[in-house]
Amino acid sequence: MKEAYEALAKNPANYVPLTPISFLQRTAEIYGEREAIIYGTRRYSWRQCYERCLRMASSLTELGIGKGDTVAVLAFNTPEMFEAHFFVPMTGAVLNTINTRLDAETLAYILDFGEAKVLIVDRELLPLAQKALQQTKQKPLLILIDDETALQKPDVELEVKHYEELIISGDPEFSCPPLEDEWQALSLNYTSGTTGKPKGVVYHHRGAYLMSMGTAAGWELPNHPRYLYCVPMFHCNGWCHVWTMTLLAATVVCMRAFSPKLLFDLLERHEVTHFAGAPVVLNMLANAPPEEQKHFERSIKVMTAGAPPPPKVLENMTKFGFEVMHTYGLTETYGHILLSAPQAEWKTKSEDRRAELLSRQGVRFPTMEEVKVIDPQTQVPVPADGNTIGEIVMRGNTTMKGYLNNEKATAEAFSGGWFHSGDLAVVHEDGYIQIKDRAKDIIISGGENISSVEIENVLYQHPDINEAAVVAMQDETWGEVPCAFVELKTGKNTDAQQLIEFCTERLARFKKPKKIIFGPLPKTATGKIQKHELRGRIK
Repeated sequence: MKEAYEALAKNPANYVPLTPISFLQRTAEIYGEREAIIYGTRRYSWRQCYERCLRMASSLTELGIGKGDTVAVLAFNTPEMFEAHFFVPMTGAVLNTINTRLDAETLAYILDFGEAKVLIVDRELLPLAQKALQQTKQKPLLILIDDETALQKPDVELEVKHYEELIISGDPEFSCPPLEDEWQALSLNYTSGTTGKPKGVVYHHRGAYLMSMGTAAGWELPNHPRYLYCVPMFHCNGWCHVWTMTLLAATVVCMRAFSPKLLFDLLERHEVTHFAGAPVVLNMLANAPPEEQKHFERSIKVMTAGAPPPPKVLENMTKFGFEVMHTYGLTETYGHILLSAPQAEWKTKSEDRRAELLSRQGVRFPTMEEVKVIDPQTQVPVPADGNTIGEIVMRGNTTMKGYLNNEKATAEAFSGGWFHSGDLAVVHEDGYIQIKDRAKDIIISGGENISSVEIENVLYQHPDINEAAVVAMQDETWGEVPCAFVELKTGKNTDAQQLIEFCTERLARFKKPKKIIFGPLPKTATGKIQKHELRGRIK
């Protein structure tokens, strides 16, 4: 009988590689006239969205883009960024969405490291792109998004092709090359490592498909939600919600730039049912001027992830009619893999206690097979006592392929058949996980990762600095911000503001230290700076 079972082989009728591209085709066929994207005065139906993606995929193919090529996008949350999540993989190419807040040097590094063949760029970000391209070996083809709502419209100094012209000239009957293997690279996302250099995290088609399914189930999403895209689509592909919302034939309201007033207005104007954002977004909503705030009688579902949200922030959200679900994840896991799934009995708890329970990182998503907290030395799971700290490890189909061109880091991350997060946590008696510290010294500010080592490397460039160390400092607005401890060379008297300005000139503004503390740095017997003591000093 064993042989008989094994004789039943895969064939085109019973096996098709999984890809989120299929969501767009299905939704356009079934719900073609439903509103897909709202952006200012622009409106696209799902049929129009599908046709635009086919046209752009056709034009890119004519320009020589194909399987395994990297197409980078430097843009805000606009329809073009949404469409790129489909037309790029439709050609077989790999989508690389880039953080719009990066400095030119890091952008240049990313373009070269990923060997970008194309850079699609919003006009407002042209000066940044032009400065980066002066430093790159790669000279990608430039495609300009000429958004009429851009705050700044600098002149174009480089040869470009125009996004809408390529849409118009593209073939609406374009036939996508069939996906041969669902393990094929779909997207490339960069995350900061302990070295300070971004690492290229590679997603596959299968993982993005399953993450979309898992989000729909884990967040208990209905068909046709009305979703406000507040999460930057450059971050973990917008937590993969591009594909999730397409699967569910949602109406997606694109938000180019965040402000509390705009968010409240969009929620009301477009009858939004769901949105997501880092805890810093929720905090800014809670602290917005009263005249900008709006309170809703209907329930609006909110997903948050990033730095662990203070329970008080979650408590404050209830006054707006927001029902918040806290999640946890990493760039390496397509975004969220844990969620603080509420239990029925939590409703009987006090408001403070309920907010405390909801702020925990929680239990695994439907598409993550296993998540454990282990002793880093013995690899044995820690007891569920809410006290014993260990490292979060996981395995499942929504884990990255690996780090691009970095075999050593990939092997370390997958040591022992698990993905090692580097995040330290405890397990409570009810099985819910709660993060206690970050082993890699990564600072999470407004949902974005900042490498302490990258800032330290810049500080060490200053001629007056003898030693420097950077750690996270709690901040009411951003969750965490960088704080630098500096020991000056003998006889030097540089002040804090001068050092902050020095860093601002060499780093993206959100990475600069918000505070400088002078004095000798504590060290171990072997000369290693003791960062845990520095954190203690801040507290």
